[in-house]
Order: sequence, then C-alpha cells, then structure tokens
Amino acid sequence: MIRAFIFDLDGVLTDTAEYHYRAWKRLADEEGLPFTREDNEPLRGVARRESLMLLLKGRACPEEEIQEMMARKNNYYLEFIKEIAPRDLLPGAKELLKEIHAAGLKTALGSASKNAGEVIERLGIGGLLDATADGHSVERAKPAPDLFLHAAAQLGLPPAQCVVVEDATAGIEAAKAGGFRSVGLGPPERVGNADAVFPSLAGVRLVDLLRAMHA
Repeated sequence: MIRAFIFDLDGVLTDTAEYHYRAWKRLADEEGLPFTREDNEPLRGVARRESLMLLLKGRACPEEEIQEMMARKNNYYLEFIKEIAPRDLLPGAKELLKEIHAAGLKTALGSASKNAGEVIERLGIGGLLDATADGHSVERAKPAPDLFLHAAAQLGLPPAQCVVVEDATAGIEAAKAGGFRSVGLGPPERVGNADAVFPSLAGVRLVDLLRAMHA
C-alpha cells in the first residue's frame, strides 16, 4: 500500500539546477577551473562538498580553502534564488501535490539542499508538505538513503509505503538503498533504474503514479 510520496526539490518541484549551475560556474571561473553544463550534470542531487570535489577534479586544497569555496558558492546561489517565486514551480507539481493531499495521502520533501526551506517558502508550497528532510537533517547525503529514511520517519511510515520522486541518478540509488520504490523524472540514461520513468510531472496525475507502481 502506498501512503506517501517523497519529492526531491531541484529538477522535480522547481528547477533550481540553473541557479546551482550559475553559482558553480561563477566559482569555477574565479578559480580558473574549466566547468561546462556537461560538467554540471554529475552534480545533480549531490551534496555541496562532494560537488566541489567533482569541480576540483583532484586538485588538492587545504580544508580552510574548501570551506571558503563552499561558502562562496552558497552565497552566490542564495543571491540567485532571491528571484524564485511561485511562477517557478515546474508544470504539474502543485497540482499533483494538491491531488495527493486530497486523496488522504502524505507528502514530504527529500532534498540535499541546505537552502530547501527558503526555496519552499518562496514557492509558496510549504502547506502542501507534511514533512521536510533537507541538507541539515542528516550527515550522509545521497546516494546514501538517510535523507529519505529521515523523511519517512517524520511521516511515521516504513519505506515500503513511500514512493520517492527524483530526477537524479544519486537520488534513485538512495531510494533503492533505503527500500523505497521510486519514480524517475528525466531521460532513461539518467533515471532508468527507477521503478517508473516520466519525462517530467507535466500532465502526471496521482492515478498515473499509482498505476506505474503496481505495473
């Protein structure tokens, strides 16, 4: 029995991926590091420190410098997301959240972002989420399952009764590691290991998700 859906934030409910890319790109340019949109793809759904390690491509840095660069990137990101508003919800997201609630099921956020709370507030959907697990909630980030396990615990439900909705490879891996079923949004080469795959939430109804989970 499915009783809840746990949604990632970036690329699922809103597209903050562009803001993350712009922030990492600005940092990379300042540090003289090559960084393209292609380089940005493996950073999807990955925590800030691990993302920085990917950006550095093996360049050794003292811990103090690593902390400074992470803080600098986050400041750039916070500057960019001030532009986010309810209009930036991805097509189908709010409608699906409302439909899930109307059906008496639960919803939660499972995002690696430490700024998820501010983004949710700016999007105006806090009232449609029963629980929030973000970058402050657990120590181990995706692909470890901890974030989703924390969200499920807040909902008071076992993983088997929750479906994770993700757009990143690391997120699908985390869902599987935690015993969750999963819906992947995006190209099969990125989210093909999910139990069901949709291009996006545009036009997706609750019945579509439930049918896909029981297929």
